[in-house]
Amino acid sequence: MGSPLFFLLLSFAFSFPLSPSPIVVISRFSTGTSLSVENPDILISPNGDFSAGFYSVGYNAFCFAKWLSNSRTVVWTANRDQPVNGKRSKLSILKTGNLILTDACNSNVTVWATNTVSHSPVLLFLNNTGNLILRNDKRVVLWQSFDFPTDTLLAEQLFTRNTKLVSSRSQTNISSGFYELSFDNDSYLRFVYNSLDVSNSYFYYTGLEDYNISTLVFDSLGNLSSSDDFTIISADYGAMLHRRLTLDYDGNLRLYGWEEEEQTWVVSWQAIQSPCIIAGACGANSFCSYVIGYGRKCSCPPGYKMKNRSDWADGCELEVELSCKENESEFLMLSHVDFYSYYGNDFGNFLNYTFDQCRDLCLAACDCIAFEYNFNKEAGYSKCYPKTRLLNGYRSPEINGDVYLKLPKSYILSHHNPLEEFNLNCPGDGTLQSGTNSTEKFMLWFACGVGGLEIISFFLAWFLLIKTQKILGVDKKAYDRAAIGFRKFTYTELKKATKSFTEEIGRGAGGIVYKGVLSDNRVAAIKHLNEASQGEGEFLAEVTIIGRINHMNLIEMWGYCAEGKHKLLVYEYMEHGSLANNLSVNVLDWEKRFKIIMGTAKGLAYLHDDCLDWILHCDVKPQNILLDLNYQPKVADFGLSKIQNRSVLTNSSFSRIRGTRGYMALDWVFNLPITSKVDVYSYGIVVLEIVTGRDPSKSVHAIDDGGVAEHKTLVTWVREIMNRAVANTSSLEEIIDPMLEGKYDIFEMKALVQVALQCVEEDKDVRPTMSQVVEMLLRQEKLSDGVTYNECNLMAY
Repeated sequence: MGSPLFFLLLSFAFSFPLSPSPIVVISRFSTGTSLSVENPDILISPNGDFSAGFYSVGYNAFCFAKWLSNSRTVVWTANRDQPVNGKRSKLSILKTGNLILTDACNSNVTVWATNTVSHSPVLLFLNNTGNLILRNDKRVVLWQSFDFPTDTLLAEQLFTRNTKLVSSRSQTNISSGFYELSFDNDSYLRFVYNSLDVSNSYFYYTGLEDYNISTLVFDSLGNLSSSDDFTIISADYGAMLHRRLTLDYDGNLRLYGWEEEEQTWVVSWQAIQSPCIIAGACGANSFCSYVIGYGRKCSCPPGYKMKNRSDWADGCELEVELSCKENESEFLMLSHVDFYSYYGNDFGNFLNYTFDQCRDLCLAACDCIAFEYNFNKEAGYSKCYPKTRLLNGYRSPEINGDVYLKLPKSYILSHHNPLEEFNLNCPGDGTLQSGTNSTEKFMLWFACGVGGLEIISFFLAWFLLIKTQKILGVDKKAYDRAAIGFRKFTYTELKKATKSFTEEIGRGAGGIVYKGVLSDNRVAAIKHLNEASQGEGEFLAEVTIIGRINHMNLIEMWGYCAEGKHKLLVYEYMEHGSLANNLSVNVLDWEKRFKIIMGTAKGLAYLHDDCLDWILHCDVKPQNILLDLNYQPKVADFGLSKIQNRSVLTNSSFSRIRGTRGYMALDWVFNLPITSKVDVYSYGIVVLEIVTGRDPSKSVHAIDDGGVAEHKTLVTWVREIMNRAVANTSSLEEIIDPMLEGKYDIFEMKALVQVALQCVEEDKDVRPTMSQVVEMLLRQEKLSDGVTYNECNLMAY
């Protein structure tokens, strides 16, 4: 046990985020013993590649899981849908030979069990292939994790007709998702989508030909083979440290290889090449389209809005009210769109109906929300599909059919061309398909005529606009940029807008911010940047990217100026100024503070995870969080010189330390690779400042247990009070900002501090991502809406 490998594994185990208690590495445990969350032991495979133990999946929530030691990637979970409490929950081997997981909330109820029986002692261990094995002293295997996969298969792990893969709910939520993979009765791999109200197959993998035996396995070289000798070779064929086959949360099956040099997973094969054919890809009442260079894109049709801003699985919902009165509804044509009917979302298939008949049929039915109408040229007849639900929508130029969406007449009239990409397409050859009647011909010619008039009107209006611009002396390029809300300003314009830069409203290391009024009377904040080392081309490329970003919790940039040494940014003006200014006066009650914490997290999560370019802020602090008229937070001063390509996330380098004293992570100090976790650290400090009202750049004057005065950092002070509160030797009220005068939610406060302390861990790998922080805060927000509080239900993914 004195080998270098053992000490390497031991040091790794002490760095893993499971519990504040010391972690002990063990190779096995046996009958009559237990593993607990509070005093955790981690099972390690002999080669050190795999680990198993209690894994944190949220605030006060743990699962017994198995993961790859180098990447912390979870590959199997015992209780993925029923996490246990963080105190007194344990995994035990009973004298009967049964391995059980019990929750501290109710020790009489078994959360998970192997349901094994043995009259002789048994032990649990993890082997070098990642298989968690329970066997008796006669070496008889009673149970093994390889027989019960969750969403992932490891090399040499057999996938048979007795096993099933179930996807995770999302990238950050390991609970069971909507997608399943298993063998059907014909030995085909069958992909199934299961939501609350829909269940259906969406893809079959038909490479297998042996109808008697169904087995799938892959090896470390990248060979994916079946029992009938059908083989797929991965794109990165060859020996690799680790591979895994995962049914991802988006419903696709992918083979991953671990790139040791880059320290990242790379997809080497996937089952489905067109992501939009995956059922439920974008949820109900929405449609999926594929964008080259971006991937799958989800959109809501006109008259609909996204139901859950954080999850497309919930789809879209009507934002208008449909009427049963036929004269109050009309139809909008969605070109090259199909909503697959194999879900039963049609209430009939009507052959040889005319367009008018199909339209009237949907108008007369209160539950009809759209209809699909197309003419089968080869068969020589038309098809009418009235729809009661819009499921699995797909938009592609390859789709010949059109869908007609029922909407109120008033909506269509007031939203002319409500979605720009939905245009009426007229045949270029001027012919009609056989089988259509004179009414259809008239309608089509009439529509084309109207379309032609609109085009003529458009060009006429454009001609008049150009003439007007010439008369007024307006620069055309500037006008175009203004039309899309982002433009280049001249230095003279901004000097005039700020009255020669007289009204200063803020300053920092990056430059000075002035208040100004633009020519269109918009009040703007105009930041005059200090002279930067980057060239004008690089500057323009970066501000253009930032100008395209749109999120309610990120400051909106209106334009820029780049003339010689003058580089300026123009963005919206925030009425209540910075968070720093508001914390210094008594204007922020608890509700406002919680809203600011939540909104800031959402803005940073968007920068880190939802932008095509990877944007780090690198200077998250109250001075860079601005508040609008309703105290809605907007993160400002982000992006410049911090935009990275996602392909180089693990090799990010910066020429100099960025940030502000008191808010900077140690990653900068120790010259570690800079990732989004530096923003997570700074965010955690900001949360502590909002809760306590204390400046993190100044030490806290505290009295220790012996009555000796000490100076401590804000993080150390808060952490010590939290620990003493757990031991009932201190009160959490010491932490809260005195300005609140006791008017706050103790449960929310405790949850926020717990989240903040996770964010400010010294080890960046221990810190959550900003998306995980948002999920924890959303969970706490829901708990605050009337749920009874106790330690057992303060668990969240």
